[in-house]
Order: sequence, then structure tokens, then C-alpha cells
Amino acid sequence: MDFHVTAAQRDLQQRARDLAADFATRAAQHDRDASDPVENYAALRAAGFYGLNVPRELGGAGIGLLGWSLAAEELAQGCASTALSFNMHLSVVGPVMASPLVPRATKERLAKMVVHEGKLIGGNFSEPTTSGLVGTAVPLTRARRVEGGYRITGRKAFASMIAAADYVMVMAYPDEATSPTAAMLLLVPPDAPGRCVENVWDALGMRATRSDSMVLDDCSVSDEALLLRSDDIVPFRRDGANWFWGSYTPVYLGVAVAAYRAIVETVKSRTPPGFTQPLAYHPDVRRHVAEMSVDLEAARRLIHHAAWLSDTQGPTPATLSALYRAKYFVGEAVTRVTRTAMTLGGAHALLKTSPLERFFRDGAVAPVQFPPRDFCLTTLGMLELGLDPRDVLPPLKSDGPEAGPIVR
Repeated sequence: MDFHVTAAQRDLQQRARDLAADFATRAAQHDRDASDPVENYAALRAAGFYGLNVPRELGGAGIGLLGWSLAAEELAQGCASTALSFNMHLSVVGPVMASPLVPRATKERLAKMVVHEGKLIGGNFSEPTTSGLVGTAVPLTRARRVEGGYRITGRKAFASMIAAADYVMVMAYPDEATSPTAAMLLLVPPDAPGRCVENVWDALGMRATRSDSMVLDDCSVSDEALLLRSDDIVPFRRDGANWFWGSYTPVYLGVAVAAYRAIVETVKSRTPPGFTQPLAYHPDVRRHVAEMSVDLEAARRLIHHAAWLSDTQGPTPATLSALYRAKYFVGEAVTRVTRTAMTLGGAHALLKTSPLERFFRDGAVAPVQFPPRDFCLTTLGMLELGLDPRDVLPPLKSDGPEAGPIVR
């Protein structure tokens, strides 16, 4: 891998590490209460993280995916929910800033909101009826043009940090569109008439992301809410894969790293009665720790390589393959590492007072969150074989004329 980490990227990593140390003091309580870590979002704002992936010419830090990957791994070790939910801000700001489809004036307006006004943007494209396994690309939510703005109707799911965000970026299908893959991106403020939040987030892991549902009932927004309208949104989503989902892969690595570090300290400090050496000297413990270290280092290398390709080559097939490869492997690795850490921790690790219990639950989310493990492998196989998705049978019978699986 022909890349190195710059001094600026190391500085960002250290800043994230410092923030994580503070986040860790509240992580267990926010997880138990499934509460918004608003103090952490305020700290990220004060540290200038809201504008991390806004271009420098628009006032941001202009970091690429590699820089964020270093920072995300650190933040997640302090509070994985904070790292994951805040990433949703970067995951929608980044693609808008990078897309040639978005007008310059729109980018400047969004940059002003994020960098100078400190606005937190939530991303909310998912819907209750969509499935990550088949990569559903077109929303059921509809937007119709009215005088002075738009009216949006639909239901959105997994709306991370929705109660804390200043705006939520939603995807909707234009009422007047004829293309099956048309879509719009609109910013919805908390006080928009017709918007309400349903508090349904009582989840296994990542509880403090507060990924509740949002109902838009003829929700009224102004003309300025529109960021992008396209007759084919699939290329926009595919080209923005680095931020749309590649950017939260290192968050899950951070969960595994935290579990690894916690269990290493545990086995080094716990000496069973009747013995003179701590558990670290047990041959099975040594083997498990070695296996975990291999998983972590391999996962880190895959993430960094994918991020470097994204930063230097852009959205090429090689980059997309690398992003899928990293997401798949990290999902598998984090579940292995956190499960092994739980096993080595013994019965005490099952208690809510143990951070290993939380790491285990947060890590369990990794293979499920889009793109899930099987979607990663299916798409990676097509990319590696150079297959045209239009020539590949769709995994399920389609109700439309389009053929082949979605790649995004």
C-alpha cells in the first residue's frame, strides 16, 4: 500500500483521542438510558469537527476519508454511539460537497450552515420497507412542488440523532418524475409543519444514536430546502459510497479495539486463587489475544487502503471494491473480537457494569448495518469479476422493467 499518514492526519487523530477520553466518562450512562449524547455533539462542534469534510475553499478542513478513518476509530473507543451518529452528519455533507450535480451556490449555502453556523445535519434516507440485502435505492417518500416550496409525505426509519440535529437531510421521490430512479434531497428543520418523531429506538446496540423514526405528513419546507434533484440518483449514491457508508466502517473497528484493550488489561491483572500468574499466561488466552490482534490489524489495513484509494482515485471500481471488502471484513472481525473478549472476561463480562457487555452489543450491529455482509460479498463478487449488473439476474423478481441488482 503506497501511502503514509500525514502530520495533519495524526493531529486530527490525537484530537479525536482527547475527545474520546471525555466521551468515555458518559458512554455507559447514555447507553443505559438510550439518551442523546448532546454534550458530545457540543464538544465536536467546539473542536471544529462539523466542517471536517467541507472543502477548504468553502471554509472547512477538507479532510479525506483516511483522515476521518483515523479519527473515527478513536472516537468510537470513547463512545461508539456518538461516533456512529455524528458520522451521519459527515455522511451526507461529504457527498453533497463532492458531487458535480450539486450547484456551487448550494454547496456554499450548506458549508455556511455547517462551518460558520455550527449546524448539525442528520441523514435519513432509510425507510421501514427498504432492505439492505437487496440495496433498495428508490424511496417511497414523495415530495410535491407547491408555491414557495415542497410538501413531503412518507415515513423514515433509523434517523440517528434526529432529536439533536438542526436539520435532517431526507431523500424523496418527486411527484412529477417519470424515471424510476429519480430522487430529491431536502433539508427538513425540526419545526417543519407536518414533521413528527416516533420514539421507537429500543435497540440491542448503538443505543445512544437515538435512531428513531420520522413521519412526514404533508410536511412543508421552503424552496431553500432543496439540495439536489436528479432523474437518476443511483450514480450519486454509488459515487458517494465513501461517505454514505464507508465512513462508518472505522467506527466499528473502534468498538473492537476498545474491547481488545479492555480484555488485555483484564487478563493481565486477574490472578485466579491458587495460582501465582495472571490469566495472561494461560496458553488459550495468549492464542485468543493473538487472533484478535491479527483481526484488528488486518481490518485496519483494509480500511486505510480503501480510504486512501477513495482520497486519491475517487469513486473507481477498485475503490468501491475496497470499501465493500473493508466493510465485510470489519463486520466479521468486530463480532469475533467482541465475542472472544466476552468469553475471556467470564461471567463478570455479562454484567451491565462491564464495558465488554456494551462493546459486544455495539459490535453485533456491524454486520447488519448497510451494506450487510451478504450484500457486500454479492456486490464485491460482481466488481471483481467485471460483470455488468444489467446482465446479472436480480436476487428477487422485480416489479419494474429494470434488470440486475443495485450496486451502491
